[in-house]
Amino acid sequence: MSTAASPSKDFIREIIDQDLTTGKHDGTVTRFPPEPNGYLHIGHAKSICLNFGIAQEYGGRCHLRFDDTNPTKEDVEYVDSIKEDIHWLGFDWGDHLYFASDYFDKLYEWALHLIKEGKAYVDDQSSEEMRAGRGDLQTPGTDSPFRDRPVEENLDLFQRMKEGEFEDGSRVLRARIDMAHPNLNMRDPVLYRIVDAVHHRTGDAWKIYPMYDFTHGQSDALEYVTHSLCTLEFENHRPLYDWFLDNLPVPSRPRQIEFSRLNLNYTVMSKRKLLQLVTDGYVSGWDDPRMPTISGIRRRGYPAEAIRSFCKTIGITKFKSTNDIALLESSVREVLNRDAKRYMAVLDPIKVVITNYPVDQVEEFDAVINPEDPELGTRKVPFSRELYIERADFMEDPPKKFFRLAPGKEVRFRCAYFIRCDEVIKDDDGEILELRCTFDPETRGGENPPDGRKVKATIHWVSAPHALDAEVRLYDRLFATEDPDGGDGDFLDHLNPDSLEIISNAKLEPNLASAETGETVQFERLGYFAVDPDSKEDGIVFNRTVGLRDSWAKAKGK
Repeated sequence: MSTAASPSKDFIREIIDQDLTTGKHDGTVTRFPPEPNGYLHIGHAKSICLNFGIAQEYGGRCHLRFDDTNPTKEDVEYVDSIKEDIHWLGFDWGDHLYFASDYFDKLYEWALHLIKEGKAYVDDQSSEEMRAGRGDLQTPGTDSPFRDRPVEENLDLFQRMKEGEFEDGSRVLRARIDMAHPNLNMRDPVLYRIVDAVHHRTGDAWKIYPMYDFTHGQSDALEYVTHSLCTLEFENHRPLYDWFLDNLPVPSRPRQIEFSRLNLNYTVMSKRKLLQLVTDGYVSGWDDPRMPTISGIRRRGYPAEAIRSFCKTIGITKFKSTNDIALLESSVREVLNRDAKRYMAVLDPIKVVITNYPVDQVEEFDAVINPEDPELGTRKVPFSRELYIERADFMEDPPKKFFRLAPGKEVRFRCAYFIRCDEVIKDDDGEILELRCTFDPETRGGENPPDGRKVKATIHWVSAPHALDAEVRLYDRLFATEDPDGGDGDFLDHLNPDSLEIISNAKLEPNLASAETGETVQFERLGYFAVDPDSKEDGIVFNRTVGLRDSWAKAKGK
């Protein structure tokens, strides 16, 4: 393939093109290195699409490597969920599944190497003392009183740390670099800490665990990664990444390149905050459809193709920015408009009785499955004397420009007949119980009648005796403000109280009984909805994926 740089390519691909053209590398190896301490969110999707996408484009490979260096927060549940999310997005790591724990022996060996070279030492200070001695951007740090320990003493203490002789937090191993360095990450960073906890893969074999900064670059080098792609918060860590590579006998030399992370308005991306939403019960779990997790948006009904398209649209840059969630929703609509099957559903039903329609008669009308894909053909929809329509499609005393059903007014029932409302039946409290209507048999199929009269509205309906009862969950944005993390208040103060409305008496056309879990369809005139895993034999549950148009922009007058 050609590796000539193109103006349409992002800066990372231009770097890769140059490296291949100059012969610096003869192939491309990337990696996606998640921590198994939570579920992936849509911000990770950008990195997944970038790393695996580059591997596909350049005929290289992308490794999935779990950064499992903190046993107190990691779980096999998270490992399994991450694998599922990556596969759902359409990518695969093949035989290249790795764990940082695969390299614990080698990392320990390299820590010993640094100690022997006088470039690492065991520090007995508390975390508070180390923090105080680190200094800040204006003040240089202070050398630890243990910084000049003899090599043999450091080797002895580090071995005893490994054997579990000391308590958690009592000692750490630090790199010996420069306590006056202008980059705070270079001020004798911690390489190992004591953690007496069971690891999900190595059990209780280790009592010390390497820090991320010490693990990441060396793992890249051991796997012969060519381009280590990280988000911008790691830019200040790059000198340390390179320092380790310079001072250890690594087998290869990866290059770290940073890009801007994906941020969305009306959303929080912090794993800590997402975990708080789950553990404190603000959402039903990591896969709650209001969550920005990949499992959440999958459950909500977002297609994987839409996520990939969205990540491609926002592009790869070095500029920090916040993307409008409406752009993501637009990508979802674009895919679903093309692919989703159409059905009729009534979420707030009001009964319609067609008084001049035969009591026991049932007809079937042909309705298009998807106008964007004529090859799907049509479906049969039953029509009977008693039907349901949306309550919002009727007004007893309508304003001038209300063209839907009203007393004495006529509308088209989609694919069926012209219907005129003749009478409104109410209970003692004035609530509408049903509408008494008549139909025009000359308008079968929704065709205009021979006399040439026309109607200005077409509404959807569901046959009452054939209706499928369903629960429909109307999900909206979890936060009511664009920047929940902004300001001095708690992000929880910005939760949207209307982020979930549950409708228990929705009426659906019977064809939806065959919809499969995870399938996303269009409820005509209402939006896109996905079958939830909560669906059981005794009832189907649908989640609203996204409306047919951006209702938030409309509400804000955009």
